[in-house]
Amino acid sequence: MEEQKFYGYIRVSSRDQNEDRQIIAFQELSIPAKNIYIDKQSGKDFDRPAYKRMIRRMKKDDLLYIKSIDWLGRNYGEILEQWRVLTKEKGIDIVVLDMPLLDTRRGKDLMGTFLSDIVLQVLSFVAENERTNIRQRQAEGIAAAKARGVKFGRPALPYPDNFQKIHQEWRKKKITLQQAADACGMPVGTFYGKARKYENST
Repeated sequence: MEEQKFYGYIRVSSRDQNEDRQIIAFQELSIPAKNIYIDKQSGKDFDRPAYKRMIRRMKKDDLLYIKSIDWLGRNYGEILEQWRVLTKEKGIDIVVLDMPLLDTRRGKDLMGTFLSDIVLQVLSFVAENERTNIRQRQAEGIAAAKARGVKFGRPALPYPDNFQKIHQEWRKKKITLQQAADACGMPVGTFYGKARKYENST
């Protein structure tokens, strides 16, 4: 029988630089540096090359440490699927550091497995629900700020000096929309939007 190997997996956003603390925590658990895998990514991107390499390397009865349950997936379904693949298909043990109840080394009997699966499902749901709530709060905050007159995005470009003259020629059908936009040095959509805004303000 092969000796059990310890692994640690870290997932941080591209802006987050706090993996050093997590690496130290893993090394204190006697995880060799070569068995610590780190993926840095943006919030939108969930392509995890280090995670995939680690999973290919791990064997039955190896032990994986992760800090948080949501490192396994973007949402409820993905977290549960990764947990199933790791524990059922590959036979790997998992320890979630910030949730001691999620430690598959404990309760290997049917009741222990059942309780672990129940806890996992509840926590996965909570993790996804919290992400949804954060997005909703962000959207509500943006809507409230817009209602107060806060402007988002890049400031609008000023009208070019020749805009009024070109706008009149276009409205009198002396030139086409494309010609008007070209004369003002802007895309057709931008010219049209500025024309509507100009007309509404005069």
